[in-house]
Amino acid sequence: MMKRRQLLKQMSALPLIGGLFATTEVTAAVWPGPVTRRDYYKELGLRTFINAAGTYTSLTGCLMRESAIDAYNYATRQYVALDELQDKVGARLAELIGCEAATVTAGAASAITLGTAGVLSGMDSEKASRIPTDLSGMKTEVIMQKSHVIGYAHAIKNCGVKVIEIETRKELEKAINDQTAMLWFLNANNFKGKIQYKEFVEVGKKYNIPMMIDAAADVPPVENLWKYTDMGFDLACFSGGKGLRGPQSCGLLLGRKDLIAAARLSAPPRGDTVGRGMKVNKEEILAMLMAVENYLTRDHESDWKLWESQIKLIADAAATVDGVETEIHVPDIANHVPSLRIRWDNKKVKMTPNEARQALRNGHPSIETVGGDESIDITTWMMNPGEERIVASSIQKILSKKS
Repeated sequence: MMKRRQLLKQMSALPLIGGLFATTEVTAAVWPGPVTRRDYYKELGLRTFINAAGTYTSLTGCLMRESAIDAYNYATRQYVALDELQDKVGARLAELIGCEAATVTAGAASAITLGTAGVLSGMDSEKASRIPTDLSGMKTEVIMQKSHVIGYAHAIKNCGVKVIEIETRKELEKAINDQTAMLWFLNANNFKGKIQYKEFVEVGKKYNIPMMIDAAADVPPVENLWKYTDMGFDLACFSGGKGLRGPQSCGLLLGRKDLIAAARLSAPPRGDTVGRGMKVNKEEILAMLMAVENYLTRDHESDWKLWESQIKLIADAAATVDGVETEIHVPDIANHVPSLRIRWDNKKVKMTPNEARQALRNGHPSIETVGGDESIDITTWMMNPGEERIVASSIQKILSKKS
């Protein structure tokens, strides 16, 4: 396999599409000329907003980079065999990231389901067709830490397996038996569990049991794309529509070649499988590849400095209001970007964070933020350039009116 650094150096010399896939000449009839843009959201009576919250699915995740948009639009105008496209894109992703194999999925949750199905069925398509209703001849249990059991773990249950919850390494080793199909790890909760990366991988290797890690929101930093498979996890799942800035409905399943191949037995275009509804179209697959290429070649230091300056601008504006305190922080894991927490003395600023959040949402333009009853929480990495100034001004005005 080509060294990752060597490959990345060569990428800048490659054309985005033509150098990767053999294509027929595109005629003018296929590519329509400029058309008048319609404001579809306005026609539907929908308000758009400035995303100061982050990469939440409910807020439609991220905005794609231009290279991903270009690839998406390119793919709409020509046909290609879906499996062949997944083969080529998967091979290219694996080469870029430095893992054995990769495939584009319908989000990180889809990656979890398909990965689990692949572990259960292996390369037996008849077994794949029986998931989740008949697991005869397959292992039926997946073990995870209680602190890692969140809603997204349901993506594993989609395959009909029983989830076994444990807390300590001793309990983990005791729970392993001849029905243990897989060990599952939630990266975002690494520090909340009693078993962390090293021990978890040690146990999986000791008993020769496949291990999957859910790292959906865990880029940046960029090295996380290969960190977990290098660490020893057999499968790693990432969201495509968060930090990678690909299509919101895409994800990545990375890892062992045999398990990726087995996972694809349950993926479209195959019909009689648990993953049939998890279709990824040609546009999304190609756009996801371009999103990864773009992400790997970005100036991450420059991006980070931009986010820091944007956060500081908003923090400084909010802090001009008497009674307001600001805290700039970076989460250790998941959404690892400069973030802002704004709190205030309710005796000096006579409104609650929930009321302030609603005022921002109802403003012009509308601004979405997050946080609980004690604070307004903000990130800037999903904003368009210049929107941080609008957010800073809006927060300052809203808090000042109630001070």
